[in-house]
Amino acid sequence: MAEEGEEIIRVPLPDRNKGEMFAIVDKILGGGHMMVMCADGKSRMARIPGKIKRRMWIREGDLIVIRPWDFQNDKADVVYRYTRNQAAHLSKSRKLPEILDVFGK
Repeated sequence: MAEEGEEIIRVPLPDRNKGEMFAIVDKILGGGHMMVMCADGKSRMARIPGKIKRRMWIREGDLIVIRPWDFQNDKADVVYRYTRNQAAHLSKSRKLPEILDVFGK
């Protein structure tokens, strides 16, 4: 239960059954593509699907959820982008993998 004055933050987590995982944006490549560092330690090229391209602005250093492709494991689709407050909350509640936890520092 939240204490008085404390805000409840609800954030979607990656669906492990669908193969989703946390990632941090390393470099924006343009055209809706970017290089990301994933929770499994791999660097992948991710793209923003057209469905969310116009609704979601992504910058370097953002925490995102990706879903790697089945047939090309070095590429992925972006599923969700966390705000700075959501990323800090995930870091504080220890939901982020150690390799990606740069938000609590």
